[in-house]
Amino acid sequence: MFHFAWPWMILLAPLPWAVRHLLPATDARGAALFVPMAAEVTAAGAGAPRTSRGDGVLLSGTWLLLILAAMRPQWLGAPVPMHTEGRQIILAIDCSGSMATEDMAGGQSRLQVVQQVAGQFINGRHGDQVGLILFGTRPYLQAPLTTDLRTVHRFLDQAVVGVAGPQTAIGDAIGLAIKTLRQVNRGAHARRQPLMILLTDGGNNAGVMPPLEAARLAAETGLRIDTVGVGAAVQRSFFGVSGNTDLDQHLLKQIAKITGGRYFRATDRGALRAVYRQIDRLEPVAGDRRWLRPATEWFGVPLALALLLSLPAAWRMTERA
Repeated sequence: MFHFAWPWMILLAPLPWAVRHLLPATDARGAALFVPMAAEVTAAGAGAPRTSRGDGVLLSGTWLLLILAAMRPQWLGAPVPMHTEGRQIILAIDCSGSMATEDMAGGQSRLQVVQQVAGQFINGRHGDQVGLILFGTRPYLQAPLTTDLRTVHRFLDQAVVGVAGPQTAIGDAIGLAIKTLRQVNRGAHARRQPLMILLTDGGNNAGVMPPLEAARLAAETGLRIDTVGVGAAVQRSFFGVSGNTDLDQHLLKQIAKITGGRYFRATDRGALRAVYRQIDRLEPVAGDRRWLRPATEWFGVPLALALLLSLPAAWRMTERA
């Protein structure tokens, strides 16, 4: 698309005509500034032939080309997204032995369902820095905070049950998230509050750091934690109790409350998808995407033409002199 960056420069086009016709003529004898040989110059000018019509066309064309260059003609390219400063989000995914239970979707384990739904969430966080922690008996930083969402998604898909041990160390996972943020930010506070989404199907039964102590430390460092409990709802019948009886909902609610986050419960694939959609709505992506149209400057073309057009005009005036 063709565009002028400074279109108002066209207002200067009549300037030579205004100078020539509107300013009063000044007698050399009444000038404030004394110019030696002024009388001779005036006399010579009076006797010289006036500018020809051809010279006027050349000079007018040169002036108009200079005005065109001053208007900065540009060619605007297709819009491209600008990188904006987004939110820092750490996904902490439970990979303990109980995540192999197939009670959220037919034929798929809890971890497989989480991989599919959380993967879609990752794909939509353009402009954000996303990190991935896998935890069981120990937590591991599988992907550091990065804007390379495709790599984070791939690391999540590669996770397997038991990769971090059979137990669940919730407190240590929070501690690793705090350590990661401190290393990345190096003492500087992020402009947007970092968020941790901690997903588990059990209670804390491993690790060194108590979960509530870790939550209080997270609150002090400005890290907000949303907790997600997964697994089928507990049901009691004549045949016994079914569903996820290991989930410590009270602990997850406390962690969320201490850090200013929210607790979500997902009993199947649809409920988990709704949880991540709700988090998406509550945590908008990087201040809405901004767009930039790259501009190619064309002012050099009329400027070069003005230079070429001024050469014959200057040559003809020199010949007459």
